[in-house]
Amino acid sequence: MRILVALGGNALLRRGQPADAATQRRNVEAAAVGLAELAADHELVVTHGNGPQVGLLALQSESYRSVAPYPLDVLGAESEGMVGHLLELALRNLMPGREVVTVLTETVVDPDDPAFEDPTKPIGPVYSAAEAARLRAERGWVLGRDGDRYRRVVPSPEPRAISELRPLRLLIDAGVLVICAGGGGIPVTLGADGRLRGVEGVVDKDLTAALLARRLDADLLLMLTDVDAVHLAWGTDHDRPLREAEADQLRTMTFAAGSMGPKVDAACRFVDATGRIAAIGALADAAAIVRGEAGTRVGPVAAGAR
Repeated sequence: MRILVALGGNALLRRGQPADAATQRRNVEAAAVGLAELAADHELVVTHGNGPQVGLLALQSESYRSVAPYPLDVLGAESEGMVGHLLELALRNLMPGREVVTVLTETVVDPDDPAFEDPTKPIGPVYSAAEAARLRAERGWVLGRDGDRYRRVVPSPEPRAISELRPLRLLIDAGVLVICAGGGGIPVTLGADGRLRGVEGVVDKDLTAALLARRLDADLLLMLTDVDAVHLAWGTDHDRPLREAEADQLRTMTFAAGSMGPKVDAACRFVDATGRIAAIGALADAAAIVRGEAGTRVGPVAAGAR
């Protein structure tokens, strides 16, 4: 079975953890164990988030005042290479002899996408209200609420196409485990002159994963994060995990825009377009989710939500 696996950025760098290389390496190595288990029986294509990482790179870029801050497409490429490198090392060490390749991937977006006028994608660390006010004044950033704290938010245009689709297919058909479209891919626009240009934004990783899963004819879209399933009434006394659902059913519900919302949207898009299954759950439960023993499975027809 061909599985498109989307690793959440927060699953690789958890809330409250220091954003240093050693911490990320440990988390990636732990994630790779579950991926290697799946790769023993299935054909994997791996994507990953980059919210914490690209935010960190943006802060580092801002601190060097001798040059203008690097644009988000360049920072996205850096983060894609960084996380891809760590994943590739970990997977190669767990699967000696298996070919693993990281592909820097460009995602084509519409230059007139309304998202450029309405930043919503959270990146980087969380800040207190006082810190958020200072950053707004000093750097002109847009900051949005994240629980009782704040995070920088940037434009998140819709993914329209994957530039490297043909070479990705060639690698996958040759039996290579491919890591690609990290952080939703490097956002670019295609001009009337046929030239690609990087743009200021971060494409949602889950929406790109759904598009990529469709274009690569994946049998399953598997989105792994730091929670065990899609939950109903999250954070209340009536909180409960949803183990199985139809795409049409999920579309009638509301989920947090900065976390579970994009995953549910991506799952529904993939199911609607292919009639196949999407699943959402915890990174540690990856194999169990594929077996249907954990997480939330989303399909065109469910046996019934429970």
